[in-house]
Amino acid sequence: MTPRGIRNNNPGNIDYNARNAWVGQLGLEEGVANPRFARFDSPENGIRALGKLLINYRSKTGLPGVGGKGIDTVLEIVHRWAPSNENDTQAYAQAVAERLGVQTTDSIDIKDSTVLRGIVLAIIVHENGANPYRSAVIDEGVRRALA
Repeated sequence: MTPRGIRNNNPGNIDYNARNAWVGQLGLEEGVANPRFARFDSPENGIRALGKLLINYRSKTGLPGVGGKGIDTVLEIVHRWAPSNENDTQAYAQAVAERLGVQTTDSIDIKDSTVLRGIVLAIIVHENGANPYRSAVIDEGVRRALA
């Protein structure tokens, strides 16, 4: 069966919140017993929302003693994205950092398109078990997030 994130064009599994007027957001997912995640009109717009959230994290308070001011490390990003009450945050952060070729506590520039693309791709793989998208789809979602 196709993973929820892919079915919903929401490969980051972003929770639905009516206050978030994401570009291309169609509403709450359908056809599941306990709907939770947003649905998007295209994978590009789901990836855009994922990227925008990650960029917005930069201005949030990070973990004490980790990185610089704000959220600027893979560990802090994953800690916020996938809290430990629902995920093995350490393993998730390690998987993302390995894909990026950095340590979990290295400071990164989330607004760098290569860095953002790497994190987006790692989250897609972790959330869905694989990446079903062509490079052009990922690239366009990342471009939209940075626009």
